[in-house]
Amino acid sequence: MSLDLAIFCTDQVPALFAPESVVARRTLEFFAVNVRNPHTRKAYARGVADFAEWCDRHGLKDVRQVQPLHVAAYIEGLQLAAPSVKQRLAALRMLFDWLVIGQVMPLNPASSVRGPRHSVKKGKTSVLSAEEARALIESIDTRTVIGLRDRALIGLMVFTFARVGAAIQMRVEDVYVQARRTWVRLHEKGGKEHEVPCHHSLEIWLKAYVECASLGGGKGYLFRSVAGRTGRLSTKPMGQGDVFRMVGRRAAAAGIHTRIGCHSFRATGITEYLRNGGRLEVAQQMANHESARTTGLYDRRRDQMSPDEVERISI
Repeated sequence: MSLDLAIFCTDQVPALFAPESVVARRTLEFFAVNVRNPHTRKAYARGVADFAEWCDRHGLKDVRQVQPLHVAAYIEGLQLAAPSVKQRLAALRMLFDWLVIGQVMPLNPASSVRGPRHSVKKGKTSVLSAEEARALIESIDTRTVIGLRDRALIGLMVFTFARVGAAIQMRVEDVYVQARRTWVRLHEKGGKEHEVPCHHSLEIWLKAYVECASLGGGKGYLFRSVAGRTGRLSTKPMGQGDVFRMVGRRAAAAGIHTRIGCHSFRATGITEYLRNGGRLEVAQQMANHESARTTGLYDRRRDQMSPDEVERISI
């Protein structure tokens, strides 16, 4: 199934969901109209396609033949982590709901199926200590525009808790002055804009980068990719893969052995903010989370107790 809306067509729908053109069309509408986030759309499409293959192996050729027992058997047989299983079940529930509303099916066969229990009290994203984060940033050679760019980008993710997707979508004009203070405008999920004041260090780093790259007063993307091997910036934005590779290179150069990714800076910033007396509800607002519980998953203040406490075991 293609995920590009410009080339959606009914012959790309799995056979299970295309016994008739009206069923295929309604299935396509679910992905094109009801699921707006591209990452969610990809994940749901993979899950739906996998379920369709399972049904084909078990002799089900028409989605209207699917019963709760079939969905339960499919879910029970998945050799995946609990969060992935729950995501697969959510995709099927939402799609079947869409088909029921469209009068393709009388009932949702996935609505009564229960997924695995999964309770998360702490996130799995690796975090850096304040010392490691400082060492990483200070190790960057800022005599080049690439170094200034990387320092500004890492600083942005640490001090504003920005998601990498929001950071790389920033435009030059998204760094602006208000009431004598530099602010940044982040483009979050769902087209939402989130405005955050800059930490004084981030303000200095952004200004240095913008001036060196001659971006002041201009248009276009803020964090730009490198044009070939020229060492110069292009007009194109960095991709998430570019940022991930950059983070890996910078961490290795700084001698940091913790396995980190782009999201680690968000978790590091939230943890250090709370460690220094910050309030959870303010961290939630800064991180642009819907729930304080989500923000709490990034709080790793308790993690650093473990290494010291375990040394108390004397044998």
